[in-house]
Amino acid sequence: MKVLIVFAHPEQQSFNHSLLQVAVKRLEENGDEVKVSDLYKMKWKPVIDEDDFLNHENGTRLKIAASSASAYTEKQLTADVVAEQEKLAWADTVILQFPLWWFSMPAILKGWVDRVFACGYAYGVGPHDETHYGYRYGEGVMEGKRAFCIVTTGGSADHYSTRGINGSIDDVLFTINHGILFYPGFTVLPPLVTYRTDSRREEVFENAKKAVIERMDHIATLEPIHYRRQNFGDYTIPQMTLKEGLEEPGQTHFDIHIKKD
Repeated sequence: MKVLIVFAHPEQQSFNHSLLQVAVKRLEENGDEVKVSDLYKMKWKPVIDEDDFLNHENGTRLKIAASSASAYTEKQLTADVVAEQEKLAWADTVILQFPLWWFSMPAILKGWVDRVFACGYAYGVGPHDETHYGYRYGEGVMEGKRAFCIVTTGGSADHYSTRGINGSIDDVLFTINHGILFYPGFTVLPPLVTYRTDSRREEVFENAKKAVIERMDHIATLEPIHYRRQNFGDYTIPQMTLKEGLEEPGQTHFDIHIKKD
């Protein structure tokens, strides 16, 4: 198996970096190939602007999607972006590893997505007709690849429970799991979340270490999240709304987009 870990934490002595080392070591012990994009170490450029598109005339109006599509088609994306796209093409499995900051990923990782998931590459692809609304949500360039998030939080599991003040962790991560990973076609595995990482309790790290090792051992066989695929009958086109009556009793909000078979 070929695994790409996109890692976003600025501190090499952090809880997160220790877990990264655990994951890489275990994967290599299992005979897997591993590449790591350590974004802070790489000094990754986190903002998208006109400098990202080598065929864009500086000073003229920038339309991100159109400029991105043009640069991708004409092979005029910057070398750092192309290198990350080549890593994605190489990988069977992609792991996004990050601390949960303000209920989302660190800005540097969001900037990686903004720049690497170019128009014409990860979005804006495929036919738009009466049966398809582009290749997305279960189709696309990442189809056949697995992906998931390794996430750490300062709050406790109770804080991120269904009735917790922060909201369910599944809801908090929905826009990443569904909107960033499932959108371009990844098969998405449940996130691996460690809570209370700032508690300074040794057992928190030891339990997280065991969980990471177990996850690395079972990436290929773990049951994914069964998100509903867009173009296969569950949604009206072009409205892109879930057809009435498909949700299970008690399913609401984000949950209706998951099949409970």
